[in-house]
Order: sequence, then structure tokens, then C-alpha cells
Amino acid sequence: MKSSLCFSTLQSVLVSVFLVLVTSCSEKQKNESDATKASAKIYITALDKSQLLQEHEVVTDSNATPVATIQLDPTTTYQEMDGFGYTLTGGSALHLSKMSAPARALLLKELFSRDSTGIGISYLRLSVGGSDLDEFPWSYNDLPKGETDVDLAKFSLGYDTLYLIPVLKEILEISPAIKLMGSPWSPPAWMKDNQDTRGGSLLPEYQSIYANYLAKYVQEMAKEGITIDALTIQNEPLHPGNNPSLLMLADQQADFIKNDLGPTFKSLGITTKIIIYDHNADRPDYPISILNDAEAAKYIDGSAFHMYGGEIEALSEVHNAHPTKNLYFTEQWVGAPGDFAGDVAWHNEVLIIGATRNWSKTVLEWNLAADENQNPHTDRGGCDRCLGAVTITGDSVVRNPAYYIIAQASKFVPPGSVRIASTALENVPNVAFKTTKGELITILQNKESAAMTIEVEMGSISIFIEVPAKSITTIVSKG
Repeated sequence: MKSSLCFSTLQSVLVSVFLVLVTSCSEKQKNESDATKASAKIYITALDKSQLLQEHEVVTDSNATPVATIQLDPTTTYQEMDGFGYTLTGGSALHLSKMSAPARALLLKELFSRDSTGIGISYLRLSVGGSDLDEFPWSYNDLPKGETDVDLAKFSLGYDTLYLIPVLKEILEISPAIKLMGSPWSPPAWMKDNQDTRGGSLLPEYQSIYANYLAKYVQEMAKEGITIDALTIQNEPLHPGNNPSLLMLADQQADFIKNDLGPTFKSLGITTKIIIYDHNADRPDYPISILNDAEAAKYIDGSAFHMYGGEIEALSEVHNAHPTKNLYFTEQWVGAPGDFAGDVAWHNEVLIIGATRNWSKTVLEWNLAADENQNPHTDRGGCDRCLGAVTITGDSVVRNPAYYIIAQASKFVPPGSVRIASTALENVPNVAFKTTKGELITILQNKESAAMTIEVEMGSISIFIEVPAKSITTIVSKG
């Protein structure tokens, strides 16, 4: 009897051990299976417009056969992002101001809110005085011919108080942390050798006065509750044919910064970043030559670029020459009437992906809004074919290519996100970021004429997604 009882006890122990082992094995298999599965949300814009930022919930496993694999490496990091957005021109502000208050409030919330209904624009460029997309060229110190005002006693924000500043204040209510960059198109005409808003150069005897003019702009905007985070020295300094515009060669810009603007900002305690160049990628020698001047460079945060010429890789050339200085992409237009497929494909590959993979902290399109006739614009060189991200006609709004180009990134990559390493693929251009909340954001482009399955590897976890032909996809997943 005692022997039988011992056997029964031993049998019970063995069964218990067996059950523990089976349970443990089952849990291990489940965990291993989960390691090959992951959930994510994806947002697709198809170039044929069949999907426009359309959200999909995705849960996939490793049974799929990928055409391409993108490996993310969150441990390899690059630049911190300041944001994605547009230039809020005087003309943009004019059209927004003319909308009814409820319609404008809805549109601004859609553009600037970071909630589920907004696209989260986080960076705006402003013209310091007028740009070519204003009703007319103007400055904060316009005088009759032959007059001067070296004390800037007649300085006034003037025209900006009518439309731009009120609209900016509404935007700041929605997005208080939005970053603003100022860019002058021209000094007041009386400071220039041709006494005209178009072309000409800054007279050497007025360099210190112009430095005070730019400082006063920053200070007066601050009094309005508007912080100018950064200032480029001159929009397109090698393009004096616009109206307004200014020719400013690299040596002139270096001299102005080190002898006038930099010391003026420092003496007044102005912390607004000074950014050089603000022109095409075909002349990386321009910013490099200025940054080679140590006395100028000590005041400079970085360089800004457009892409009406050159290759986007020129940004990396400037980074490699001066790796401690930042890079910004500040302007690219879409020409009216717009070609949705061509515009979205090129801008996404070259700017959203290309500029950020080449160290840019921003990607800004030109410009936020226009009317159905691409008005207003100045005469003698103003852009008459610049299609806004939105077309505003009364309270009616049409969303154009630049709206979706920026939204595909701005909605998901907030300021403070850091670019991380991702596999470079020719047929699937891509870029990846890690947000401050730990999300991994991958923006990829299917350039092929057929749908493809793409694997995105994040360590032991992989996501397999089916992306349509000729489309842009943003993947939002946990790191």
C-alpha cells in the first residue's frame, strides 16, 4: 500500500512537471511568433488620387514575400527635425483674412492642429517686408525718392498689421510652438545702389543701418507676441530679377554678418538664428565660403537651400565641410495648374526624402495659399504661376499637390523627431524618424508601376505591407 502511494505521488509530480514544460514551450512559441508580427498604421497617397492620406490599420506576419526590405536602425541618428511647412506670404495671409471667421478657423485648425483632424504644419517662413507674392513691393521703411532715415524713426510693421500678423496670431492660438523664419526679399529702396525694389545691391554705408532694420523687425514682431526663431540674410541673393529682390554676393554677405548683423544681434541680446544663402543647390560654394570665414561663422547657425537648380546631395557637401552647422530647405514651388502625379512624386523623393536624408532640419514648400488666378503677385518679376498648397476662393478651399506633399510628413513627424538610419533603395526611396514619444515613422515611395510587398525591419520585429503602384506611404509604428 505504501509503495502504491509513493508511485501515485511520483506520477502526479511528473504530470505537473510535464504541464509546466508544455505551458512554457507554448508561451515561448507564442513570443517567438509575436516577434515576427507587428501592428502599425499606414497612410497612403496614390499618385492617381485614388487614395489621399488614407489610413489603414495593418497587422501582418512573416508569411509574406517582400519585394524590398528596409532595415531601420534607431541607434544610428542624424539631425533633429524643426518641422515641415510653407511660406506664409502676404498674399496667403490676404486670402485667409478675407475668408469668413468660421471658415478660416476650420481651415487653420486643419492645417496647424496636431490632433487627428489636422496635418500638423510646424514651421512657417515669412517675408521680411514684401515678397513677390504680395499685392505690391514694400518695406518697413519706405520713403519718397531722395529721402533717408538712418535712425529708422519711420520704421513700421505697416502692411503686415493688416493681414499677416492677425492671421499669425490665430495660428499661434492653435500651435503656440510653431517655429517662424523670416526672409527679406529686399532692403528699403533708399538703402540700395539702384534706389529700386528690384535688383541692385545694398550700399556699404547702409550695412549697419540695415542690420538695425532687421533687428528692429525681430523686436517689433516680439512686441506682437510673435517670435522669429530664424532669419535668412536674403532670399535668393543671386537672383536680382525678382520684384522685390537684391543681389548679394557671398563676400558681401560674409562682411555684412561679421561686421554688422552678428554684432548688432549680440549687443541687443537677440537670439534669432542667422542663416545664410537661401538659394539653389547648384552653388554650395556660396555658403561654404562664408562658413570658411571664422569671424562670420561664429554668428551663423546654418545654411538654407532651394532646388530650382543643382542636386539635393549638395546639402551633404555643405554638411561635410562644416558638420557643426545646420541645414534648412526653405522653398520649392509647384507651377500652376499643377500635375498631381508628377509634382507629388518629385517633391516627395527629392525634398521630403532627399533633403532630410541630406541633413536638412526643415522642408518648406512655396507657398501656403493663392486664389484661383494665382494672385496676388507683384509686377516686373512677381510669380504669376505659383500654385498655393491650397487655393482659396471666398470660403471655398481646394487642396493642391503641395498640401499632400507636406502633409505626408508634417502630420506624423513632429518637431524634435530625429532622423534615423534606414536602407537606401533606388526603387523605394525612403527616410525614417524616431519621435520624442518613441514612435518610428517611415516615409517610402513606390516608384514602380505595380503594387509591391515591402518589409520594414525594426530589430527582431518586421512589418510587411502591400503598397499600391506609384504611391507614397507613411508608416507609424512603435519602436
